[in-house]
Amino acid sequence: MDFVTYLGCPPQAIFKMAVALLLIMMSAMMSASEAAFFSLSPADMRRLRRSDSMASDAVLRLLGKPDMLLATILVVNNMVNIAIVVLSTDIINTMFEFRRFEFLIHSVLVTFLLLLFGEILPKVFVQSANIGVAKAFAQPLLVLRWLCYPLSYVLVRTSGRIGDKVTQHNSDISIEDLADAVDMTTTGSTEEQKILSGIVNFASREVEEIMRPRMDIVAVEQTMSFEEVKQVIIRSGYSRLPVYADSIDNIKGTLFVKDLIEHAKRGNDFGWQSLIREPYMVPMHKKINAVLEDFQSDKVHMAIIVDEYGATQGLVTLEDILEEVVGEISDESDVEESFYHRLNENTYIFEGKTHIVDMLRVLNLDDELFEDVQGRAETIAGLMLELNRNFLKKGDELESHGVRFIVTALEGRRIDKIKIILRSNE
Repeated sequence: MDFVTYLGCPPQAIFKMAVALLLIMMSAMMSASEAAFFSLSPADMRRLRRSDSMASDAVLRLLGKPDMLLATILVVNNMVNIAIVVLSTDIINTMFEFRRFEFLIHSVLVTFLLLLFGEILPKVFVQSANIGVAKAFAQPLLVLRWLCYPLSYVLVRTSGRIGDKVTQHNSDISIEDLADAVDMTTTGSTEEQKILSGIVNFASREVEEIMRPRMDIVAVEQTMSFEEVKQVIIRSGYSRLPVYADSIDNIKGTLFVKDLIEHAKRGNDFGWQSLIREPYMVPMHKKINAVLEDFQSDKVHMAIIVDEYGATQGLVTLEDILEEVVGEISDESDVEESFYHRLNENTYIFEGKTHIVDMLRVLNLDDELFEDVQGRAETIAGLMLELNRNFLKKGDELESHGVRFIVTALEGRRIDKIKIILRSNE
């Protein structure tokens, strides 16, 4: 042993130990108060407002000035901790005689006691009883706030000025920072996290990423008869249809089904073309938040997406944009559509136009699995073209990252059906 134990315990040492114990309890009270007051949820606050007790009123008064409350807790806690360190050192020196490592033993022992009984245990206890603890300590904290007001006021004013200067230099938060913050969030449901992620990524996505491709656009030709137009409307179920002349690249306008309702009984010679409204065109690389602003200001719900040459690339609606934030929106007219068919545990048939993200979700694979090879491709068919760098024929096979792709059906040169085999699971 490096020290000799002092067997006697004078009354003065016992008194100091009692004072030290009271100070540790005071430190625990401050730590518990900090955790309790600043962990109250909006629901807890509503419950306190509905209560008529003096303790609830005291809690609300303290939280009315949270900066002063926090400053009071910090001032009192630091003063108490300093007193504990000084008193504990005196007690240890009275009871023990050290020959070496005196400073190290003092630091380790006192720090351990402060952390365990003054910080960790109180905050663990508060997690399940924050309202009760806040009510219990509210009245003493009001007295301490009054006593420590000068020091707390100086602390709040100084920290406020420093905070304002730091905020001025660091006010810009990048989209990447927000996305990382959302990814690290563990509270809330999965749906809430999806909505938060959608909001964060909203401004960074281009309309090209969410549009309905031109091959899936349902449109009417300007030369169609009224009866043919009505049949297209009945089959599609859409409330707005693009109108083109000769080619889908030559969009003349938009036909609103509600404009046809009063003319529904008219004959086949009715000139429905007089009801065509001006089309709304959007470049394919425009951000979806800008398109949403245009929809709101111009009071439109559908836009035709064109490339730099003016050729039609797709179509986007207000519902498509909102779904980027809140997820899939279905109404009573929507028909459940399956874009894949499972053959066995590791074999699937997908439509070629299926988005890569949807495929990865179905296969339970990492969202960034094909990031290094997909280029600008958004669909499985586009991914195969990126991998092959040439047109594919029925029966052609490709493999990437342990996933095998087989073309099973074509529509002209377009890949219609693709068999996907998870080689890693075989």
